[in-house]
Amino acid sequence: MKIAMIGTGYVGLVSGVCFSDFGHEVVCVDKDSRKIEMLERGEVPIYEPGLETLLAKNVDAGRLSFTGDIAVAIDGADAVFIAVGTPTRRGDGHADLTYVMAAAEEIAKAADHYIVVVTKSTVPVGTNAKVRDTMAAANPDLEFDVASNPEFLREGAAIDDFMKPDRVVVGVESERAGRVMEEIYRPLYLRDFPIVVTDLESAEMIKYAANAFLATKITFINEIAALCEKVGADVKQVSKGMGLDGRIGKTFLHAGPGYGGSCFPKDTKALARIGQDHAMPMQITEAVIKINDEVKRRMVDKLLDLSDGSFNNRKIAVLGVTFKPNTDDMRDAPSLTIIPAMVGGGAKVSVVDPQGRREGEALLPGVTWESDPYVAAKDADLLVILTEWNEFRALDLKQIANGMNTPRLGDLRNIYSAEDAREAGFEAYSAIGRPGYPD
Repeated sequence: MKIAMIGTGYVGLVSGVCFSDFGHEVVCVDKDSRKIEMLERGEVPIYEPGLETLLAKNVDAGRLSFTGDIAVAIDGADAVFIAVGTPTRRGDGHADLTYVMAAAEEIAKAADHYIVVVTKSTVPVGTNAKVRDTMAAANPDLEFDVASNPEFLREGAAIDDFMKPDRVVVGVESERAGRVMEEIYRPLYLRDFPIVVTDLESAEMIKYAANAFLATKITFINEIAALCEKVGADVKQVSKGMGLDGRIGKTFLHAGPGYGGSCFPKDTKALARIGQDHAMPMQITEAVIKINDEVKRRMVDKLLDLSDGSFNNRKIAVLGVTFKPNTDDMRDAPSLTIIPAMVGGGAKVSVVDPQGRREGEALLPGVTWESDPYVAAKDADLLVILTEWNEFRALDLKQIANGMNTPRLGDLRNIYSAEDAREAGFEAYSAIGRPGYPD
């Protein structure tokens, strides 16, 4: 089948490349000419493990191409996927649908044959109906169907998630659209991966409900971690004991400095707003949003305590600034709250991140970027672990401690234990929900 993918951001590019690897002919569209030029050179504008190799493979096979012209992309296409951004709208928490509706109108005006228009972007319930109305108004003679196909890709593991999904959710209104979507996902049908076919509204709601629930698990264990610190329990043991219950599961029960990224912050806010608009407040989700913000601020207080109550004139080394490992995504990362607080408090901050510098330089002014943790920690008064990149999991803590001015460790990802830190020579240690050094 021929597929047009509108938008070459994270979701659009990963989806387009993977569809082409299924054997479909895929044309990716973006109005940013610089992106298109990069992609045509084989360069990937985002960091996602394995994506550049898979892109090159399918370009060489003639199944994947790029253009800035929607009309060219949808010429002869069986389906057009809308995978543009839906950021949180300033002022009211709604998802901004400007780009989605603009794409729908452009598709309608350019199309001259039956197509299925598939919303891949995360959109509030009722958006696909608006897409249908927008298209019908722009081109009353066009024969088309609208489908909802929300994405469930984890940054850093997106290709594997696409190729081996827990499930694929497809919302359709007609059998004809259902057949097109079935053919698109035929490789997954043949391998018996679950395909959940629903109405449009249910498909839209599944995405928000899933992300809000995962954000709730993260926030819950972070609250438990805070209580563990007060009562002397170890949140890692608590998480393990909880996660072995099959009704709960072990995923998303890792305490840390709060969730961030491209999905959870904006999707929880959007769900809360949807509830308010329908006089059905999402009270749990609203609490999750509030508590997650508090968790990030609490991390600042934790590090301030490690610095004897002041960041002024302290040299601090920070390992990791992206919101999670294996991505260059900085959106709503805890580092964007924690590091500015340290810099604003007078600290001299050195930062190391394998992929975060490209975005981080503009987002974190006033820091020094290093490529080596040992260099960053030289003569430092505090070492902070903010993102659990593999490179930071097996550090020579003794070497780092020996090179620091005052060896103190704030492990906000619970990579190292108090015993590890003490044996390495750190005079002070603090983690999340775990016992520190006895007073």
